Amino acid sequence: MSTAAAQELIELSQKLLDCIGQRDWQTYQLLCDPTLSCFEPEALGHLVEGLDFHQFYFASKTPPSRAQNTLAAPRVRMLGDNAAVVTYTRLIQIEGADGARTLAFDETRVWERQQGEWRHVHFHRSANGG
Repeated sequence: MSTAAAQELIELSQKLLDCIGQRDWQTYQLLCDPTLSCFEPEALGHLVEGLDFHQFYFASKTPPSRAQNTLAAPRVRMLGDNAAVVTYTRLIQIEGADGARTLAFDETRVWERQQGEWRHVHFHRSANGG
């Protein structure tokens, strides 16, 4: 595995989380394939395909809390030259009216190189109770 490719994918994963936290829809669309699929807690156990489901949260009128996303123990597994799986625990530090707290989610992100650029094509996110 190329160390440079692994580092690039970790940086792209961090950029993805940052744009989610900032509700930056334009950057999210640039990083994600239009056919993105996922399993995540908000989907209540259903497979979600496409970006429409996610756009709802980006367009929310509720002001975002101050938050910081950290990728804990990231791992990259290259699947040839044009696909990779990035796994990590996502720690979200949130500061709101009730004080600071930390949430944890186990995430798997699948990236595919399309026309020379990495695009996010699938993810699975689970709440981490520990």
